[in-house]
Order: sequence, then structure tokens, then C-alpha cells
Amino acid sequence: MSRLLEVSGVSKTFDGFRAINNLSIAVDEPELRAVIGPNGAGKTTFMDIITGKTKPDEGTVVFGDKSISLVGMSESKIAREGIGRKFQKPTVFEAQTVRENLAMALKNDRGPFDVLFYKKNRDDSARILELAEEIGLADQLDRMSGELSHGQKQWLEIGMLLAQDPRLLLVDEPAAGMTPAEREQTTDLLKRAAKTRAVVVVEHDMEFVRRLNCKVTVLHEGSVLAEGSLDHVTANPQVIEVYLGR
Repeated sequence: MSRLLEVSGVSKTFDGFRAINNLSIAVDEPELRAVIGPNGAGKTTFMDIITGKTKPDEGTVVFGDKSISLVGMSESKIAREGIGRKFQKPTVFEAQTVRENLAMALKNDRGPFDVLFYKKNRDDSARILELAEEIGLADQLDRMSGELSHGQKQWLEIGMLLAQDPRLLLVDEPAAGMTPAEREQTTDLLKRAAKTRAVVVVEHDMEFVRRLNCKVTVLHEGSVLAEGSLDHVTANPQVIEVYLGR
């Protein structure tokens, strides 16, 4: 296991509100990490800063073996460095089949013309099947993505991110709106993905976090309040007061 992401002394203020306050977090590769905390704790801003959507006022964000600085790098360049992000609401191409969605996402060097004149090769077909099996949609490959359930769309989007082979996958509230069976399958999917890469899951649902069975970071007012196993952090009096007691 080696250090993949190092966020050090990062702060960010929006209109006088300090969303992130001297935040330091390190993530290893491979690792599964859950990030929890009350609303306004800075969870989304934390992900925005890593992916280049938001530039911090101070601090450093360093990624990968060569310790590349992500601060000031464009969102597309950060994605190419190997950071994938899944937002809460699934964004899949609903008028395309599951197979077509995965094919479009495969990590090939594709300019606009390559995508237009894309021809499937045998390696791609095998990889698409492998991805579909990993996300539990192997029997849905020829179905229109718009017909999938909410949970299945979430899995398809995770599959599309995995197709790009990211080293770090950021996943925002994957359990929201899922049936209990879908949530169970989602935890299994994320645990499998985290065997070969870093997966950071932002989640409110404690039962879902418990099933992930991983290290938990609790954010509060833009800083790390506690870190450790779920049992360890939920026994912390400050965590009980600011988060669990509500």
C-alpha cells in the first residue's frame, strides 16, 4: 500500500464562509475510505478541490507516485491523471444501451473524430463484458439505459468510471434512493473496486458505511474531527455531539 493522495493544510472561503478550514487528509492505494459529517461539513467542497472544480485559497493537494500538484490543474487534466468522480445523480446516456455507454467510456485516446468513427475491437468487447459483470449488469447489456432502475443506473455510471481505469474514485452518496438489495450490491461493488484502487465514498447513511467496513473520516466545519473505524469514531464524544446527536 502506498500514499496516493495527500491533502495538506487546505482552506477555502466562499463569501466569508469558511467551507474548508486547514484540512489535511491522506488516502492510500489501494484503500476504501468513507467520509461522513453533518451538512455543511465541507464534504462536497473537499471533492470539488480534489477534482479541480474549486481552487483552494491555501494548502496543497498532491497526487500519485510523482507527487503531482493538483492545485490549479484543469478538471479534464485531473481526470486524465486518474481521478474519477461520481455525483449523486446518475448521469448516463439514456438513449443508448448499457453496452454503448460502457463502450463510450472505455479509456482510449479518443479525440472527437475517434469517437465519431469508433470501431469496436475484440479487446473492447471483452472489457465491456468484464465491466458489466463487475457492476452486475451483464444480463442488461442490450437494454436502453433509460429503462434501468435508479440503482442500476448508479452501477452503470460506476462502470463507466471504472472503464477509464482511475486510480482514485470519488463517489458521492451512492446509497441515496436505492432499495435495500441494491444498497447491498453497491457496497459489494465498491469493496471490489477498492481492492485495486483508492475509493473514497461520501455518505450519510450509517448502515451503508458500516457495511463498507473501512476507515472513516469525520468532517466538521471543514476540518477532520475524527478518523478510524466506524465504532471508534461513533464513540467519540465530539462526533456524537456535532453529528450523531442531531
